[in-house]
Amino acid sequence: MKKYNWLVALLLIVEIGNAQTLPSKQEVLITINQANNYWQSNNKPEVRAFWDHAAYHTGNMEAYEITKNEAYKTYSETWASYNKWMGAKSTDKSKWKYKYGETDEFVLFGDWQICFQTYIDLYNLKPEVYKIARAKEVMEYQMSTSANDYWWWADGLYMVMPVMTKMYKVTGNPQYLEKLYTYFMYANSIMYDKKEKLYYRDAKYVYPKHKSVNGKKDFWARGDGWVFAGLAKVLKDLPKNDPHRVEYLTKYKNMAKAILKSQQAEGYWTRSMLDPQHAPGPETSGTAFFTYGLLWGINNGVLKENKYLPAAKKGYDYLTKTALQANGKVGYIQPIGEKAIPGQVVDANSTSNFGVGAFLLANCEMYRFLTHKK
Repeated sequence: MKKYNWLVALLLIVEIGNAQTLPSKQEVLITINQANNYWQSNNKPEVRAFWDHAAYHTGNMEAYEITKNEAYKTYSETWASYNKWMGAKSTDKSKWKYKYGETDEFVLFGDWQICFQTYIDLYNLKPEVYKIARAKEVMEYQMSTSANDYWWWADGLYMVMPVMTKMYKVTGNPQYLEKLYTYFMYANSIMYDKKEKLYYRDAKYVYPKHKSVNGKKDFWARGDGWVFAGLAKVLKDLPKNDPHRVEYLTKYKNMAKAILKSQQAEGYWTRSMLDPQHAPGPETSGTAFFTYGLLWGINNGVLKENKYLPAAKKGYDYLTKTALQANGKVGYIQPIGEKAIPGQVVDANSTSNFGVGAFLLANCEMYRFLTHKK
């Protein structure tokens, strides 16, 4: 009997300890506002609709959903209006391209399509056809082509997969879900590692053609973060009876297991996930996407809380206690790139729009977790 009482007491102590590490909902709101107000105070919304800015807005719209701060919605509306609710702006379909490019002909390149996520979110708040007219034109033209290799890099899965499910919800056009699966399976065929259950950034980085400095498989944390977060967003909007739901869910859950294994003791993930010494030290963007994705899975009954919450909490603690600076700047964000670079300096002053967006996503999902716990 005494042993049983001691066991109960020990379990209570562990439970209390766990509870103490969780922030309050009010603390999370303060963090969201601190980071987002700093960003918006220091960066005007009148910038192009390319992927890095658009990725920030995916986080900003989540922050608006949680806080109902009208300034956040206005910031995204101003950005959308500035860009005429378009991505790349070419109107000559015969010149539309998609492999890689930052000019207005690259209408079919996913980095110019992620903006549609925010336009659709704004449309859902106040349905006005002009907000999604360009998204509909572009995506339906793309789906009319015979090409299936639109998503040839890991980032593209975050950029465009959620556009497909969001557009399906708005239009009811089943082709969005059919092409989502077709493009996704192509992506898997060129950059998914079946053994590690992770994604290479693109075909250039597949092992053994490419190796880390220590001869290991080189999985770029932000790249896998894009995919993991993108899958969470797809599962959120995908119909429960979609014939391919199991495929997305299996990829997501297997990624979660793999992500868990490579987390560092301090809560972050290194830029090269399986070779921490390739580019050592903290990095925020990959960590934020992983934290968001883990919390989303817990919140939606896809991942077991007792297994995944400790990792999500450690990631969240890193984000709020190390990455977030006293003035609201989110630091330790690896600059724009496509790989983990040995010797690249990433420190408290390293900030960027897309990383702030990921930081906001993680905080919003923590807020939802705390809401569900009440």
